[in-house]
Amino acid sequence: MVPLFLAIGLVAGVLAGFFGVGGGVLIIPALILLAHFPTKLALGTSLGAIALLPVGLLGAYTYYRDGNLNVKASLLIALGIFLGAWFGARLAQHVPGAILQRLFAVFIALMAIRLWVDAGKG
Repeated sequence: MVPLFLAIGLVAGVLAGFFGVGGGVLIIPALILLAHFPTKLALGTSLGAIALLPVGLLGAYTYYRDGNLNVKASLLIALGIFLGAWFGARLAQHVPGAILQRLFAVFIALMAIRLWVDAGKG
């Protein structure tokens, strides 16, 4: 499983640097589908991966160096994530795993549709 987890992390890192995504879009589905993790274990593991190290630091520095990072906005968003992750994690512990997985799939589908539609506007 070590090579699988490293591969998931590597692909998530590339996607994070390229699109600004990783945990929700790739890591959680990969852990569920490839590593056969139960949904709550996948959610917690993904959150742990992004919380334990400054995993986006090198990518963020690259964007900063090229003038494409708003530090103040990033810090405020990080504060929101810090507090929101705690609240969301507590809430998720009371929702059955199958429902969480379905809600997550609906969320990803709706976000994809919204991004697709909005891309034609700009």
